[in-house]
Amino acid sequence: MENVRKIIHVDMDAFYASVEQMDNPDLRGKPLAVGGNRERGVVAAASYEARKYGVRSAMSGKMAALKCPHLIFVPPRFDRYKEISNQIREIFYAYTDLVEPLALDEAFLDVTENKVNNPSATRIALEIRKRIKEEVGLNASAGISYNKFLAKTASDINKPNGQAVILPKDAEAFLEKLPIERFFGIGKVTADKMKELGIHNGFDLKQFSLQYLTKRFGKSGLHFYNIVRGIHLSEVQPNRIRKSLSAENTFETDLAKMEEWLIELEEIFEELKRRISRSGIKGRTVTLKIKYHDFTVQTRSKTFEQFTEPEKIWETTLELLNQEDLKSPVRLFGIGISNLNVEEESLYVGKQLWIEFGEF
Repeated sequence: MENVRKIIHVDMDAFYASVEQMDNPDLRGKPLAVGGNRERGVVAAASYEARKYGVRSAMSGKMAALKCPHLIFVPPRFDRYKEISNQIREIFYAYTDLVEPLALDEAFLDVTENKVNNPSATRIALEIRKRIKEEVGLNASAGISYNKFLAKTASDINKPNGQAVILPKDAEAFLEKLPIERFFGIGKVTADKMKELGIHNGFDLKQFSLQYLTKRFGKSGLHFYNIVRGIHLSEVQPNRIRKSLSAENTFETDLAKMEEWLIELEEIFEELKRRISRSGIKGRTVTLKIKYHDFTVQTRSKTFEQFTEPEKIWETTLELLNQEDLKSPVRLFGIGISNLNVEEESLYVGKQLWIEFGEF
């Protein structure tokens, strides 16, 4: 039997909004947005009642209010979310020390070898979700598989308040049917470019050679080639400390005009904004990364005394872009934040094992 890891991805359901509804019974069952307001700002999270109207995280408050006129806006309380997140994390540590938090509301767990000596990752995920509900009062979803990408993908299948498992024998067939925008590392811009090439799902992606994908998408081509075949060897990293948060894109053809740069930068900024909303992370330093046609890389940064809001990040990005003339043409843009509002935690560093188990 092939040796496999057993990875669980736990993802809290509408975490910020669910905490607000738990703490304030008057908000339960009502469309709720955390962050933003009717005139400005960005929605950090939306309750499932609000999502029915098309309200989503990273959407402007003004657009959210247009989609749902009776939407209730509440300010975010990140200290409270972190308090709840720490309670949930303690539940994780009851099962394994190999816990890699991705944000306040999600984490990977390697339970190949675990503290409760349970050979079934599926049953462990059920137990964890049950304990989160009983001890914290919130619903969680989970995905189980043999690597992080598949576990994360599986956690979305039966949301909210559900779980799914992708077995090794089922992985390739599952991936062939998966829409291309659901693949890890493929954002909206890349998905649109792939669709122009006729790539709409995993099966379509599998028809392209590694050489072609690398030529089209640079280093990301190898990642795309591997994940559609169920190959993703990244381990759960329990000592992971986030130093920065960023988004970037390598263009199919080098871009030489300012109007082209602005279109691409806005797409990258929107992706960064989604990641900021998802993680609750803020930073004091904004960095613009530029890779030119000759593969030379330049970074331009600006640091503030206070943590920056998304609107300030975009304003600073434009300022950095116009700081001095760019060499032309441009191959890649990236926008990132650093000097983050996260505490460095000394996390247990464990050894990961590959062990034979017959049951997921």
